[in-house]
Amino acid sequence: MPAANRLKTMSAWIAPAALLAAVAAGIVLSLAATSADAAARWVITGRGFGHGVGMSQYGAYGFAQHGKGYRFILGHYYRGTRVTTTSPRLVRVLLYIDHDNVEFSGAGSACGRNLNEAKSYRARRSGSAVVLLSASGNRLAGCGGKLRAAGGGKVTIGGAGAYRGTLEVVPTRSDAGSLNAINRVNVNQYVQGVIADEMPSSWPTAALRAQAVAARSYALSSGVGGNGFDLYDDTRSQVYGGIGAETARTNAAARATANQVVTHNGRIAQTFFFSTSGGRTENVEYGFIGSSPVPYLKSVNDPYDNLSPRHTWRLTIPTATMQSRLARYVSGRLQRIVVTKRGVSPRIVRARLVGSGGTTTIRGDTLQYALGLYDRWAYFRRAGASQPPQPPDAGGTQPSG
Repeated sequence: MPAANRLKTMSAWIAPAALLAAVAAGIVLSLAATSADAAARWVITGRGFGHGVGMSQYGAYGFAQHGKGYRFILGHYYRGTRVTTTSPRLVRVLLYIDHDNVEFSGAGSACGRNLNEAKSYRARRSGSAVVLLSASGNRLAGCGGKLRAAGGGKVTIGGAGAYRGTLEVVPTRSDAGSLNAINRVNVNQYVQGVIADEMPSSWPTAALRAQAVAARSYALSSGVGGNGFDLYDDTRSQVYGGIGAETARTNAAARATANQVVTHNGRIAQTFFFSTSGGRTENVEYGFIGSSPVPYLKSVNDPYDNLSPRHTWRLTIPTATMQSRLARYVSGRLQRIVVTKRGVSPRIVRARLVGSGGTTTIRGDTLQYALGLYDRWAYFRRAGASQPPQPPDAGGTQPSG
Protein backbone atom coordinates (compact mmCIF):
# COMPACT_ATOMS: atom_id res chain seq x y z
CA MET A 1 0.00 0.00 0.00
CA PRO A 2 1.42 3.48 -0.89
CA ALA A 3 2.55 5.50 2.14
CA ALA A 4 -0.03 8.28 1.56
CA ASN A 5 -2.92 5.81 1.62
CA ARG A 6 -1.56 4.12 4.74
CA LEU A 7 -1.41 7.46 6.61
CA LYS A 8 -4.98 8.29 5.54
CA THR A 9 -6.21 4.94 6.91
CA MET A 10 -4.44 5.51 10.24
CA SER A 11 -6.04 8.96 10.65
CA ALA A 12 -9.55 7.48 10.47
CA TRP A 13 -9.25 5.84 13.86
CA ILE A 14 -6.32 7.48 15.77
CA ALA A 15 -7.34 10.28 18.15
CA PRO A 16 -6.10 13.78 17.16
CA ALA A 17 -3.51 13.95 19.98
CA ALA A 18 -2.27 10.49 19.15
CA LEU A 19 -2.10 11.47 15.46
CA LEU A 20 0.14 14.43 16.28
CA ALA A 21 2.40 12.14 18.29
CA ALA A 22 2.54 9.68 15.42
CA VAL A 23 3.44 12.42 12.93
CA ALA A 24 6.19 13.69 15.25
CA ALA A 25 7.56 10.19 15.58
CA GLY A 26 7.53 9.87 11.81
CA ILE A 27 9.56 13.05 11.47
CA VAL A 28 12.13 11.71 13.92
CA LEU A 29 12.36 8.42 12.01
CA SER A 30 12.70 10.33 8.72
CA LEU A 31 15.52 12.46 10.11
CA ALA A 32 17.26 9.34 11.40
CA ALA A 33 16.99 7.70 7.99
CA THR A 34 18.31 10.83 6.28
CA SER A 35 21.25 10.91 8.69
CA ALA A 36 21.96 7.24 8.04
CA ASP A 37 21.75 7.81 4.27
CA ALA A 38 24.20 10.68 4.59
CA ALA A 39 26.61 8.36 6.36
CA ALA A 40 26.07 5.61 3.76
CA ARG A 41 28.65 5.18 1.05
CA TRP A 42 29.72 2.96 -1.79
CA VAL A 43 33.01 1.12 -1.60
CA ILE A 44 34.48 0.31 -5.01
CA THR A 45 37.45 -2.03 -5.26
CA GLY A 46 39.21 -2.52 -8.53
CA ARG A 47 42.31 -3.13 -10.56
CA GLY A 48 44.09 -1.44 -13.43
CA PHE A 49 44.25 1.98 -15.05
CA GLY A 50 43.17 2.46 -18.64
CA HIS A 51 41.22 0.56 -21.29
CA GLY A 52 43.03 -2.74 -20.78
CA VAL A 53 43.73 -3.57 -24.45
CA GLY A 54 47.18 -4.39 -25.81
CA MET A 55 50.43 -3.61 -24.02
CA SER A 56 50.38 -2.75 -20.35
CA GLN A 57 53.16 -0.20 -19.85
CA TYR A 58 53.79 -1.18 -16.23
CA GLY A 59 53.80 -4.80 -17.32
CA ALA A 60 56.40 -3.96 -19.98
CA TYR A 61 58.43 -2.21 -17.28
CA GLY A 62 58.27 -5.35 -15.13
CA PHE A 63 59.31 -7.65 -17.97
CA ALA A 64 62.26 -5.36 -18.73
CA GLN A 65 63.23 -5.40 -15.04
CA HIS A 66 63.28 -9.19 -15.27
CA GLY A 67 65.63 -9.21 -18.25
CA LYS A 68 63.21 -9.59 -21.17
CA GLY A 69 63.97 -7.76 -24.42
CA TYR A 70 61.59 -5.50 -26.30
CA ARG A 71 60.77 -8.12 -28.95
CA PHE A 72 59.70 -10.57 -26.24
CA ILE A 73 57.59 -7.87 -24.57
CA LEU A 74 55.81 -6.97 -27.81
CA GLY A 75 55.24 -10.64 -28.64
CA HIS A 76 53.71 -11.25 -25.21
CA TYR A 77 51.08 -8.52 -25.49
CA TYR A 78 50.39 -8.80 -29.23
CA ARG A 79 50.12 -12.56 -29.72
CA GLY A 80 50.96 -14.06 -33.09
CA THR A 81 52.76 -10.93 -34.33
CA ARG A 82 56.29 -10.23 -35.55
CA VAL A 83 58.57 -7.21 -35.40
CA THR A 84 59.54 -6.29 -38.95
CA THR A 85 61.04 -3.32 -40.78
CA THR A 86 59.05 -1.00 -43.01
CA SER A 87 60.10 1.81 -45.32
CA PRO A 88 60.37 5.35 -43.87
CA ARG A 89 57.02 7.10 -43.87
CA LEU A 90 55.59 10.50 -43.10
CA VAL A 91 52.74 11.25 -40.71
CA ARG A 92 50.73 14.43 -40.30
CA VAL A 93 49.78 15.44 -36.75
CA LEU A 94 47.17 18.07 -35.88
CA LEU A 95 48.68 20.37 -33.25
CA TYR A 96 45.80 22.81 -32.86
CA ILE A 97 43.05 24.73 -34.66
CA ASP A 98 43.54 28.49 -34.85
CA HIS A 99 40.70 30.93 -35.43
CA ASP A 100 42.93 33.82 -36.51
CA ASN A 101 46.39 33.00 -37.83
CA VAL A 102 49.23 30.52 -37.31
CA GLU A 103 52.56 32.08 -36.36
CA PHE A 104 55.85 30.32 -37.09
CA SER A 105 59.60 30.81 -37.32
CA GLY A 106 62.64 28.78 -38.31
CA ALA A 107 61.39 28.26 -41.88
CA GLY A 108 63.59 28.93 -44.93
CA SER A 109 60.77 28.73 -47.45
CA ALA A 110 57.00 28.76 -47.81
CA CYS A 111 54.58 29.23 -50.71
CA GLY A 112 57.39 29.60 -53.22
CA ARG A 113 59.11 32.34 -51.22
CA ASN A 114 62.53 32.23 -49.57
CA LEU A 115 62.24 33.20 -45.91
CA ASN A 116 64.61 34.30 -43.18
CA GLU A 117 64.76 31.49 -40.62
CA ALA A 118 65.42 34.01 -37.85
CA LYS A 119 62.19 35.88 -38.53
CA SER A 120 58.57 35.13 -37.69
CA TYR A 121 55.76 34.81 -40.23
CA ARG A 122 52.05 34.20 -40.20
CA ALA A 123 49.61 32.03 -42.13
CA ARG A 124 46.10 33.44 -42.47
CA ARG A 125 43.00 32.16 -44.16
CA SER A 126 41.53 33.95 -47.15
CA GLY A 127 38.31 32.25 -48.22
CA SER A 128 39.19 28.65 -49.03
CA ALA A 129 42.89 29.45 -49.38
CA VAL A 130 45.86 30.35 -47.16
CA VAL A 131 48.06 33.43 -47.53
CA LEU A 132 51.56 34.05 -46.17
CA LEU A 133 52.07 37.24 -44.15
CA SER A 134 55.01 38.91 -42.52
CA ALA A 135 55.04 39.28 -38.74
CA SER A 136 53.66 42.81 -39.17
CA GLY A 137 50.79 41.57 -41.37
CA ASN A 138 52.06 42.44 -44.88
CA ARG A 139 50.94 39.98 -47.53
CA LEU A 140 53.92 38.11 -49.01
CA ALA A 141 52.35 35.34 -51.10
CA GLY A 142 49.25 33.33 -51.85
CA CYS A 143 49.59 29.65 -50.98
CA GLY A 144 46.48 28.09 -52.50
CA GLY A 145 44.80 25.47 -50.33
CA LYS A 146 47.87 24.71 -48.21
CA LEU A 147 50.87 26.49 -46.73
CA ARG A 148 53.96 24.37 -46.22
CA ALA A 149 56.82 25.96 -44.26
CA ALA A 150 60.16 24.12 -44.18
CA GLY A 151 63.48 24.95 -42.62
CA GLY A 152 66.64 23.22 -41.48
CA GLY A 153 64.83 20.14 -40.23
CA LYS A 154 62.63 21.86 -37.66
CA VAL A 155 60.18 24.70 -37.27
CA THR A 156 58.86 26.60 -34.26
CA ILE A 157 55.10 26.97 -34.25
CA GLY A 158 53.51 29.69 -32.13
CA GLY A 159 51.30 28.29 -29.39
CA ALA A 160 52.77 24.79 -29.74
CA GLY A 161 56.59 24.73 -29.64
CA ALA A 162 59.45 23.37 -31.75
CA TYR A 163 58.87 20.41 -34.05
CA ARG A 164 60.95 18.38 -36.44
CA GLY A 165 59.81 18.19 -40.05
CA THR A 166 57.64 20.90 -41.56
CA LEU A 167 54.55 22.96 -40.78
CA GLU A 168 51.47 22.58 -42.91
CA VAL A 169 48.49 24.90 -42.58
CA VAL A 170 45.15 24.11 -44.25
CA PRO A 171 41.68 25.64 -43.91
CA THR A 172 39.32 23.67 -41.70
CA ARG A 173 36.14 22.28 -43.20
CA SER A 174 33.86 23.06 -40.26
CA ASP A 175 34.75 26.70 -39.54
CA ALA A 176 34.93 29.24 -42.34
CA GLY A 177 37.60 31.33 -40.57
CA SER A 178 39.87 28.77 -38.92
CA LEU A 179 43.03 26.87 -39.81
CA ASN A 180 44.53 23.48 -38.96
CA ALA A 181 48.15 23.74 -37.79
CA ILE A 182 49.76 20.42 -38.73
CA ASN A 183 53.22 18.93 -38.23
CA ARG A 184 54.36 16.84 -41.22
CA VAL A 185 57.17 14.64 -39.96
CA ASN A 186 59.01 11.36 -40.51
CA VAL A 187 57.43 8.69 -38.32
CA ASN A 188 60.76 7.96 -36.59
CA GLN A 189 61.10 11.60 -35.56
CA TYR A 190 57.46 11.58 -34.53
CA VAL A 191 58.12 8.64 -32.21
CA GLN A 192 60.92 10.62 -30.55
CA GLY A 193 58.29 13.16 -29.49
CA VAL A 194 55.91 10.47 -28.22
CA ILE A 195 57.88 8.06 -26.03
CA ALA A 196 58.64 10.27 -23.02
CA ASP A 197 55.10 11.67 -23.04
CA GLU A 198 53.72 8.13 -22.82
CA MET A 199 56.33 6.40 -20.62
CA PRO A 200 58.89 7.66 -18.04
CA SER A 201 62.24 8.14 -19.78
CA SER A 202 64.02 6.64 -16.75
CA TRP A 203 62.51 3.20 -17.38
CA PRO A 204 64.65 0.31 -18.67
CA THR A 205 65.84 0.38 -22.27
CA ALA A 206 63.79 -2.66 -23.29
CA ALA A 207 60.56 -1.00 -22.10
CA LEU A 208 61.40 2.22 -23.95
CA ARG A 209 62.14 0.29 -27.15
CA ALA A 210 58.88 -1.64 -26.83
CA GLN A 211 57.09 1.70 -26.44
CA ALA A 212 58.89 3.09 -29.49
CA VAL A 213 57.82 0.21 -31.72
CA ALA A 214 54.27 0.23 -30.34
CA ALA A 215 53.97 4.01 -30.87
CA ARG A 216 55.30 3.75 -34.43
CA SER A 217 53.00 0.86 -35.28
CA TYR A 218 49.99 2.60 -33.79
CA ALA A 219 50.73 5.80 -35.72
CA LEU A 220 50.93 3.94 -39.04
CA SER A 221 47.85 1.78 -38.44
CA SER A 222 45.45 4.25 -36.83
CA GLY A 223 44.98 7.23 -39.12
CA VAL A 224 41.92 9.31 -38.27
CA GLY A 225 41.34 10.71 -41.77
CA GLY A 226 41.25 14.33 -40.68
CA ASN A 227 41.35 17.39 -42.92
CA GLY A 228 45.03 17.35 -43.86
CA PHE A 229 46.12 15.21 -40.88
CA ASP A 230 46.34 11.55 -39.84
CA LEU A 231 46.76 11.84 -36.07
CA TYR A 232 45.93 14.01 -33.09
CA ASP A 233 48.67 15.10 -30.68
CA ASP A 234 46.72 13.95 -27.60
CA THR A 235 45.13 10.81 -26.21
CA ARG A 236 42.69 10.59 -29.10
CA SER A 237 45.73 9.15 -30.92
CA GLN A 238 48.78 9.27 -28.63
CA VAL A 239 50.44 12.13 -26.77
CA TYR A 240 53.03 13.93 -28.93
CA GLY A 241 55.05 16.87 -27.67
CA GLY A 242 57.56 17.44 -30.44
CA ILE A 243 61.17 18.37 -29.67
CA GLY A 244 60.25 19.67 -26.22
CA ALA A 245 59.23 16.15 -25.16
CA GLU A 246 62.40 14.41 -26.32
CA THR A 247 65.08 13.03 -24.02
CA ALA A 248 68.43 11.41 -24.79
CA ARG A 249 67.26 7.98 -23.60
CA THR A 250 63.97 7.99 -25.48
CA ASN A 251 65.63 9.30 -28.65
CA ALA A 252 68.12 6.42 -28.39
CA ALA A 253 65.22 3.97 -28.14
CA ALA A 254 63.59 5.50 -31.22
CA ARG A 255 66.83 5.36 -33.23
CA ALA A 256 67.63 1.78 -32.16
CA THR A 257 64.25 0.62 -33.47
CA ALA A 258 64.03 2.91 -36.51
CA ASN A 259 61.36 1.79 -39.00
CA GLN A 260 60.50 -1.27 -36.91
CA VAL A 261 56.80 -2.09 -36.57
CA VAL A 262 54.61 -4.87 -35.19
CA THR A 263 52.95 -6.85 -37.98
CA HIS A 264 50.28 -9.54 -38.18
CA ASN A 265 49.83 -11.51 -41.41
CA GLY A 266 51.98 -8.96 -43.20
CA ARG A 267 50.02 -5.88 -42.08
CA ILE A 268 50.99 -3.33 -39.45
CA ALA A 269 49.16 -4.12 -36.22
CA GLN A 270 47.04 -1.60 -34.34
CA THR A 271 49.12 -1.68 -31.19
CA PHE A 272 46.94 -0.25 -28.43
CA PHE A 273 48.71 0.34 -25.14
CA PHE A 274 47.75 1.65 -21.71
CA SER A 275 49.10 2.12 -18.20
CA THR A 276 48.10 -0.73 -15.88
CA SER A 277 46.33 -4.07 -16.43
CA GLY A 278 45.64 -5.17 -12.87
CA GLY A 279 47.18 -8.54 -13.72
CA ARG A 280 45.43 -9.37 -17.01
CA THR A 281 44.80 -7.48 -20.21
CA GLU A 282 41.44 -7.57 -22.03
CA ASN A 283 40.11 -8.77 -25.38
CA VAL A 284 39.60 -5.79 -27.67
CA GLU A 285 35.87 -6.54 -28.13
CA TYR A 286 35.37 -6.13 -24.37
CA GLY A 287 37.90 -3.34 -23.87
CA PHE A 288 36.35 -1.27 -26.67
CA ILE A 289 32.75 -2.41 -26.41
CA GLY A 290 31.17 -3.08 -29.78
CA SER A 291 34.41 -3.55 -31.71
CA SER A 292 35.19 -6.77 -33.57
CA PRO A 293 37.57 -9.40 -32.18
CA VAL A 294 41.19 -9.13 -33.33
CA PRO A 295 43.50 -12.18 -33.21
CA TYR A 296 46.47 -10.33 -31.66
CA LEU A 297 44.44 -8.25 -29.19
CA LYS A 298 43.48 -11.03 -26.79
CA SER A 299 43.57 -11.13 -23.00
CA VAL A 300 46.92 -12.25 -21.60
CA ASN A 301 48.31 -12.74 -18.13
CA ASP A 302 50.43 -9.79 -16.95
CA PRO A 303 52.68 -11.14 -14.18
CA TYR A 304 54.67 -7.98 -13.35
CA ASP A 305 51.95 -5.37 -13.48
CA ASN A 306 51.89 -5.32 -9.67
CA LEU A 307 54.68 -2.73 -9.84
CA SER A 308 52.01 -0.15 -10.68
CA PRO A 309 50.44 1.94 -7.92
CA ARG A 310 47.09 1.31 -9.65
CA HIS A 311 47.50 -2.48 -9.81
CA THR A 312 44.77 -2.57 -7.16
CA TRP A 313 42.78 0.37 -5.86
CA ARG A 314 39.86 1.27 -3.62
CA LEU A 315 37.47 4.22 -3.80
CA THR A 316 34.89 5.31 -1.23
CA ILE A 317 32.11 7.48 -2.68
CA PRO A 318 29.26 8.98 -0.64
CA THR A 319 25.80 7.78 -1.61
CA ALA A 320 24.74 11.31 -2.58
CA THR A 321 27.71 11.60 -4.93
CA MET A 322 26.97 8.22 -6.53
CA GLN A 323 23.37 9.32 -7.04
CA SER A 324 24.47 12.59 -8.60
CA ARG A 325 26.96 11.01 -10.98
CA LEU A 326 24.53 8.34 -12.14
CA ALA A 327 21.35 10.46 -12.08
CA ARG A 328 20.94 10.49 -15.86
CA TYR A 329 21.19 6.68 -16.03
CA VAL A 330 19.30 5.46 -12.94
CA SER A 331 15.53 5.46 -12.37
CA GLY A 332 14.85 6.95 -8.93
CA ARG A 333 17.30 6.43 -6.09
CA LEU A 334 20.19 4.07 -6.74
CA GLN A 335 19.89 0.88 -4.72
CA ARG A 336 22.16 -1.67 -6.35
CA ILE A 337 24.62 -2.13 -9.21
CA VAL A 338 24.48 -5.62 -10.69
CA VAL A 339 27.12 -6.50 -13.27
CA THR A 340 25.56 -8.78 -15.89
CA LYS A 341 28.54 -9.29 -18.23
CA ARG A 342 32.29 -9.11 -17.75
CA GLY A 343 35.14 -9.60 -20.16
CA VAL A 344 38.00 -12.04 -19.76
CA SER A 345 39.98 -9.88 -17.36
CA PRO A 346 37.15 -9.36 -15.92
CA ARG A 347 36.31 -5.79 -16.90
CA ILE A 348 32.67 -4.69 -16.86
CA VAL A 349 30.89 -4.91 -20.20
CA ARG A 350 27.29 -4.36 -19.05
CA ALA A 351 25.54 -3.75 -15.76
CA ARG A 352 22.07 -3.10 -14.34
CA LEU A 353 21.37 -0.08 -12.18
CA VAL A 354 18.60 -1.00 -9.77
CA GLY A 355 16.77 2.13 -8.67
CA SER A 356 13.70 2.86 -6.60
CA GLY A 357 11.85 3.61 -9.85
CA GLY A 358 13.00 0.60 -11.84
CA THR A 359 16.01 -1.05 -13.43
CA THR A 360 18.11 0.31 -16.28
CA THR A 361 21.00 -1.14 -18.27
CA ILE A 362 24.33 0.64 -18.68
CA ARG A 363 27.52 -0.10 -20.62
CA GLY A 364 30.67 -0.67 -18.65
CA ASP A 365 32.57 2.20 -20.24
CA THR A 366 29.68 4.59 -19.58
CA LEU A 367 29.63 3.49 -15.95
CA GLN A 368 33.38 3.98 -15.65
CA TYR A 369 33.36 7.51 -17.03
CA ALA A 370 30.31 8.57 -15.07
CA LEU A 371 31.89 7.48 -11.79
CA GLY A 372 35.45 8.53 -12.66
CA LEU A 373 36.88 5.04 -12.12
CA TYR A 374 40.48 4.22 -13.01
CA ASP A 375 39.37 1.12 -14.87
CA ARG A 376 36.35 -1.12 -15.49
CA TRP A 377 37.80 -3.99 -13.47
CA ALA A 378 35.64 -2.99 -10.53
CA TYR A 379 33.32 -4.36 -7.84
CA PHE A 380 30.69 -2.43 -5.88
CA ARG A 381 29.53 -2.65 -2.29
CA ARG A 382 27.20 -0.40 -0.29
CA ALA A 383 28.28 0.39 3.25
CA GLY A 384 26.52 2.14 6.12
CA ALA A 385 24.23 1.21 9.01
CA SER A 386 20.97 1.62 7.09
CA GLN A 387 22.14 -0.20 3.97
CA PRO A 388 21.55 -3.91 3.29
CA PRO A 389 24.58 -5.88 2.13
CA GLN A 390 25.24 -5.69 -1.61
CA PRO A 391 24.89 -9.14 -3.24
CA PRO A 392 27.68 -10.33 -5.56
CA ASP A 393 27.16 -9.42 -9.20
CA ALA A 394 26.11 -11.90 -11.81
CA GLY A 395 29.16 -11.39 -13.97
CA GLY A 396 32.03 -12.52 -11.78
CA THR A 397 33.38 -12.97 -8.30
CA GLN A 398 35.33 -10.66 -6.05
CA PRO A 399 39.07 -10.69 -6.77
CA SER A 400 41.36 -12.13 -4.17
CA GLY A 401 44.39 -10.22 -2.97
